[in-house]
Amino acid sequence: MQIAFEEALKAFHKGEVPVGAAIVLNGEIISRAYNQKEGTPDATAHAEIIAIKEACRVLNNWRLEDATIYVTKEPCIMCAGAMVNARIKRLVYGCDDPKGGAVKSLYQILNDQRLNHQVEVIKGVMEEECRRLLQKFFQELRKGHSCPK
Repeated sequence: MQIAFEEALKAFHKGEVPVGAAIVLNGEIISRAYNQKEGTPDATAHAEIIAIKEACRVLNNWRLEDATIYVTKEPCIMCAGAMVNARIKRLVYGCDDPKGGAVKSLYQILNDQRLNHQVEVIKGVMEEECRRLLQKFFQELRKGHSCPK
């Protein structure tokens, strides 16, 4: 989770919503990413999506069956759907997202038995640090700072 948090810090310093992700397979980090929606500009450039794409490229396989993805904030609907589609084994995340979370807060996509794959979920890892970084980002944004540093 520390690597995902470091990625979130990169996003923070680039004026992106500070969310980071890292994918681990067999004890090795195979991809890492941070939100890049503003800089790309691409609505799908969430940390999780970028990390999943890179992991698939590294493995030359769309199936990430034994992989664990670490994310600093509860994933949205799009990202949770990508985790199901990639057959990711486990999600470990930091803080909940009461306004857009699709794992626990608003929806429970990753354990929906109607889908063909379920993802094991561990929540609350580095929760306070992840929450504080997001809060700081949005406090700075409300003050009119376009790129918090």
